[in-house]
Amino acid sequence: MTDIIVCLTFDYDAESVQIRALEEAVRVSKGQFAVKRGLSRILALLEKHEIQATFFTCGWTAEQYPETMSEIVSHDHEIAAHGYLHENFDTLSVYEQKDALQKTHKALEKIGGSGSVKGFRAPYWRLAHNTLQLITEMGYIYDSSLMADDRPYVLQFSDIAGKLVEFPVEWFLDDWPLFEMKQTSPSSVFEIWKAQFDALIEMEDIPEGYRVFNLTLHPACSGHAYRIRLLERLIEYMKAAGAMFSKMADVAKSILAKER
Repeated sequence: MTDIIVCLTFDYDAESVQIRALEEAVRVSKGQFAVKRGLSRILALLEKHEIQATFFTCGWTAEQYPETMSEIVSHDHEIAAHGYLHENFDTLSVYEQKDALQKTHKALEKIGGSGSVKGFRAPYWRLAHNTLQLITEMGYIYDSSLMADDRPYVLQFSDIAGKLVEFPVEWFLDDWPLFEMKQTSPSSVFEIWKAQFDALIEMEDIPEGYRVFNLTLHPACSGHAYRIRLLERLIEYMKAAGAMFSKMADVAKSILAKER
């Protein structure tokens, strides 16, 4: 039995990206696919395989579609923060960042309950120099936006008491650039993700509890018919290899306990 942990994470943006950019109706409808079809397919797949996942959600999305958020929570998935209207945080002032973070936190906790939001992922994986300090001050225990390693690591800031677990991301572990930007074939995507999963199992420099396969997915992307079939094929492969699937907050708590 391998000790690898799989965190399936979904960026639930809906049409927040298109609304912020004032895009036209066809582009807006592409984001709405997540709400109308993609999310329900993903939730059904996760339920079929008895997997708990993490949904990084924009505050605007939670306000616009509270019924879908309630459905996510009812299946015992985790809700985490993903900006309010999918902002570029590296372009915001400290005041603007705080406003977006607080509005998002309030919207998500209204759905999930007090203390339910523990993590953050920056839209576009773009951070200002002080964004991570701000979320640590809010009591968040993890982020998933950086690329400095291929295993989780702990960040600590000199003027803040709390620690922050970083779950690194990568472009080749994100469905959007592979499918939407490069139009990569499903067989090639499967081989890329399988190769990384297999390699992480074999790496001898990763201690127990830190061997985490972190996959970034979008209901607006992976919810399409042929892509959801690919995701199920990958899930079945990883389950057969003995992987344990977990919500990101649960892994972060375990890592923080080790780091005391």
